[in-house]
Amino acid sequence: MTELRLTGSWVADAIGGAIVAGDERRELTGVSIDTRTVQPGELYVAIRGARFDGADFTAAALTAGAGGVVVPRGRGPGIGRGRELVIEVEDTVAALQALGQRVRRDSGTRVVAITGSAGKTTTKEVTAEFLSARYRVTRNRGNYNNEIGLPLSLIELRQRPEIAVVELGMNHAGEISRLVRIAAPDVRVWTNVGDAHLGFFGSVEEIADAKAEILEEATTSMILVANADDARVAVRAPSFAGRVVTFGIERDADVRATRVADRGIDGTTVRVTTPRGAIEVSTPLIGRGNLANVLAATAVAIQFDVPLEAIADRAARLQPAAHRGEVVRLPTLTVIDDSYNANPAATRTALQVLAGEATASRRVAVLGEMLELGDSAIALHEEVGRAAAAAGVDLLVAVGGECAAALAGAAVRIGMTPGAVHHFQTSDAAADALVELARPGDVILVKGSRGVGTDRVVDRLKAERG
Repeated sequence: MTELRLTGSWVADAIGGAIVAGDERRELTGVSIDTRTVQPGELYVAIRGARFDGADFTAAALTAGAGGVVVPRGRGPGIGRGRELVIEVEDTVAALQALGQRVRRDSGTRVVAITGSAGKTTTKEVTAEFLSARYRVTRNRGNYNNEIGLPLSLIELRQRPEIAVVELGMNHAGEISRLVRIAAPDVRVWTNVGDAHLGFFGSVEEIADAKAEILEEATTSMILVANADDARVAVRAPSFAGRVVTFGIERDADVRATRVADRGIDGTTVRVTTPRGAIEVSTPLIGRGNLANVLAATAVAIQFDVPLEAIADRAARLQPAAHRGEVVRLPTLTVIDDSYNANPAATRTALQVLAGEATASRRVAVLGEMLELGDSAIALHEEVGRAAAAAGVDLLVAVGGECAAALAGAAVRIGMTPGAVHHFQTSDAAADALVELARPGDVILVKGSRGVGTDRVVDRLKAERG
């Protein structure tokens, strides 16, 4: 099947724009919103941001070789030298989204969309890996999962892959609704509901309602893959207009893990039962959270008739995404690098993995402050501090401000000795201390919100102890 051609006239029709300069037959090689990375022949869409207006940088885009630009109405005159395509629209963000919608529709690609409070990216990567056993598959890059990143990812469907796996992110109500309308997913996956972004909502129930927007715009031919173990997901899933397929560990589900053997930092082995039969699956991905991600991906794959044997084969060869549960084996230490991001539920799950590691001479947790938790921040950090103590952590290092101090204090109050608990304002200070505090045989969990930068602790351990 030939690639979709992004000609000027086709793009203008897709976005409801008016060509005010250039040749409508001009073919564009792609789409960019960043003059620093725009490639020759691409269409530059001038997005207005919180601190800048992309329309002010059209000259830079054209100097870099852009084949055309999309700008707000009235900004077109005088742009370029007459050869470049100039399209005016009412709203450039809406235009980018409309272009993503049109490419998605005309590509014929089937779309799998994933949302949830935790595990979206890992589930996306595992799902794409399983589906690749039988299909040509693409996925959105990194966390291109918002109102700008998602349409940019969908525009790549002009190459007509058979399946696209995308994640949908949000931190406010209504965002998933918009993304569902843009992506028009054939299969939706709802991993869980947690307390991430609680600072933007009044309660976890409100988060669940916002995540439930994944159920919207559905027809009877569509499929929802839902977590049977998450009560908030399970109670909302029956309102889906299409067919519901469940996955789980603790509760009965269409795709269920039984005979679970946790192998600590070496991963998990389970028997997976499905409507297509049962099979033993071993994965190097660590913890029950990742097991749930693998089950969700399995539930999707069997909807596309991927053989169970192919799923098990690929599960055995999975590798975590960078800083998302990577096991880094240094000469005298082992580091569980989960520093990409953190929320209370995911941190408690990571502590369970650390608690189950029987080979550790000491269990060490470096826990960065968790952001976007609003008025509940102190209480939620104290819960995590108590969870660290209950998990048998031998050495706890809390990183950040008042919330991190609250985490450390709660761990001491529940029974950890003060000398085994340390609090540092910055990740660099924590890294300096940990280089001295770490002992041979330690297993060290590093987890925190991106804004705290706990990945610097991992980098320092690699440099000093690698």
